[in-house]
Amino acid sequence: MRAASVSRRTAETDVAVSIALDGTGKAEIATGVGFLDHMLELFARHGLFDLTVKVTGDLHVDQHHTVEDTGIALGQAILQALGDKKGITRYADIHLPMDETLSRVALDISGRPFLVFRTSFPTEKIGVFDTELVREFFQAFAVQSAVTLHVETLYGENSHHIAESLFKGLARALRRAVSMDPREEGRVPSTKGTL
Repeated sequence: MRAASVSRRTAETDVAVSIALDGTGKAEIATGVGFLDHMLELFARHGLFDLTVKVTGDLHVDQHHTVEDTGIALGQAILQALGDKKGITRYADIHLPMDETLSRVALDISGRPFLVFRTSFPTEKIGVFDTELVREFFQAFAVQSAVTLHVETLYGENSHHIAESLFKGLARALRRAVSMDPREEGRVPSTKGTL
C-alpha cells in the first residue's frame, strides 16, 4: 500500500498527517477549524484516501497558519506516498458540479509545482472561515506535493458550494492521477524517465 506519514512542528502549528493512497475513504480529521475538517473529510471520501490529520495551531491569532500548514503537510505526505511514481496515470482532470456551482480541476503529477487558481468567492467568510484561505491551502498543497494544479470555478453563487466543489474536484482528479496504469508496466510516465 502506498502510504506516508508527515509531522511538521513550528512555533505556530503542530501538524501530523498520515495518508494511504489506496484506501477506502476513511478519515480522522481534527484541525481545530471546522470548515477545514469538513473539506478534508470530503477530500478523503471522494479520493478514496485513508486520511488522518491532527493539528494544534495558533487559532487565537487566526486560522491562516493552521490551514496553510495542513496543506503543506498533506502535500508532503502525498509526495512521499507516491514514491518513485512508476506506473501512475499522472494526468487527470474533472468538472465537478455542486448544485449551482461548476468547477474544473486539472493536475499533472509533474514534479514541477505550479498553481493556477481562478476562483472567487461572493463572500469573505463561510461561517467563521476566511474564504481567502482556500487559495492558501491549494498553494501550499501544490508546492509541497510538486504537482501542476489548475483550479477554476466556471460559475457559482454560494461560497460553501464553490469551496466544496474545489476540494471534491481535487480529490477526484488526484484519485485518477495517482491510480496505477497497467499499460505503464511499472515505468515512470515521462520520456525523461523521472518525475
